[in-house]
Amino acid sequence: MSDMYNDIEPNVIDDEMVQKAIEEQCPEDIGKIAKREGINFKDVTELQLSFRNILEIDNLWQFENLTKLQLDNNIIEKIEALESLVHLVWLDLSFNNIEVIEGLDTLVKLQDLSLSNNRISKIEHMDTLQELQIFSIGKNNLTTLEDVIYLRRLKKLRTLNLTGNPLCNDEQYTLFVAAYLPDLVYLDFRLVSDTTREAAVLKYQDFTEPLEREEAQALAQLEEEQAKQKELEYHKAAFVEYLNGSFLFDSMYAEDTEAAKLASLPGVGDLQEAYRKEFVSVCENLFNYGLQEYEKREAEVSDFYESLQEALTANQQEGRKLILDFENRNETKLDEILNAGSYDIADSKRDEYREDILQLSEALIALEMLIADQLEELIKDFKSNIAVIASTFIENVKGMMTQCRDLENRHHEELLEISITTLEKSLKNELDEDLPDDVQMLLVDKSTIVNAVNTSHGIHLLKIDKRESDILSNINHWQTSMTEKAAQNEIDRNRKRIREIVQYIDNLQEELDDIEIMEPIV
Repeated sequence: MSDMYNDIEPNVIDDEMVQKAIEEQCPEDIGKIAKREGINFKDVTELQLSFRNILEIDNLWQFENLTKLQLDNNIIEKIEALESLVHLVWLDLSFNNIEVIEGLDTLVKLQDLSLSNNRISKIEHMDTLQELQIFSIGKNNLTTLEDVIYLRRLKKLRTLNLTGNPLCNDEQYTLFVAAYLPDLVYLDFRLVSDTTREAAVLKYQDFTEPLEREEAQALAQLEEEQAKQKELEYHKAAFVEYLNGSFLFDSMYAEDTEAAKLASLPGVGDLQEAYRKEFVSVCENLFNYGLQEYEKREAEVSDFYESLQEALTANQQEGRKLILDFENRNETKLDEILNAGSYDIADSKRDEYREDILQLSEALIALEMLIADQLEELIKDFKSNIAVIASTFIENVKGMMTQCRDLENRHHEELLEISITTLEKSLKNELDEDLPDDVQMLLVDKSTIVNAVNTSHGIHLLKIDKRESDILSNINHWQTSMTEKAAQNEIDRNRKRIREIVQYIDNLQEELDDIEIMEPIV
């Protein structure tokens, strides 16, 4: 531990500290309740831990819904242990001993960040803070104006405080910052004037314009990559990724060392190119079919959940009507029981009310049984429909993959024929061209050349089988997950609804039972 803390007792954040802090920041009456009954840290949205001699940030993982955190005026040396605070919007780490900006990657919702009065010498590691609007890093050790350029990537930044850093002593400081951060509204607690902006543009446009072009190119490249990734995710969801081209064909040959040698045999190049063209055509047909089937699957799922919601909405409206009618009928019933002229009248009215509660309970349960039956039929039809969709998809995929295997088998036979013919010519010294040494080694006898062709063929078939297996596995998993999810959702919904009905009826009964009927004094 550093000597600078000899006169200070460093603290670590623990449950006792945060419990006390929460009690202090609550109103007095709420604070007493919190102290007596305890606090669920998940419910806390703001936490102030200023002036507590905290040396190390820790034990904040339970505050998963925190939006505002104050850790200013402590002796913190490192930004850490904040990764679980993903909802944080406001963070104050000013007046500490921090030297490096780090540990903020997951705080993607952060809008206001204060790191003033620390020991930071470089602005870095803030790429993910794309929602940041206010950044205060005054009175640190920033020495070069170029450090400010990093902040251009924070497109929503409008307020910046750098005052008190060595770089502020540069006579061009204000113009430099205004030029490189043109969207800035406030700099060092002052409005950036139009005059300053104009002067900044004139002075630095030869530097900022090339930078803007580079950023535009980088952005265009990023958007292109994101579009490709989005398209790939779409293809994966359709189970036909990388089938819109020669990827499967190329993968068959990527690990096939024998095919590379055999390609040198006379006539094999043309044979392989013709094979490639036909094979890729089948893959593209499978790809297009897969996309069409994906849209069908999505439409079926969407129609199912739409029908489900329509049925639930109608049922819920009927349930609300039953409850509203009951409440309207019995709006003054409790008062009538309480103020009845005699015990017998009150008891009679209570029996009537109890019977009405029973009838409401039976009606609500009957309504729930009705919707449960309706949804059961909907789910049954849904299961049947997606079973047909899946089986049709499987049948057609198998058909197209069989086409791929047939092409491979035909290619294998033709390649074998060429290979044996070449072997015979080689043995008779009738070849018109010299072949590479590794190819010559295959032409020593029939067994060697046939084994090479068969090995290549086996590798290709395995690749085709693997791709087919992956597609079929994906569609089967989709079918199973869709049906299980629909069934489980309905089980959960039904149980929840029954609990709601029972709780509502129990509350009515308790309210009725709490009424004490007194025999009027004559």
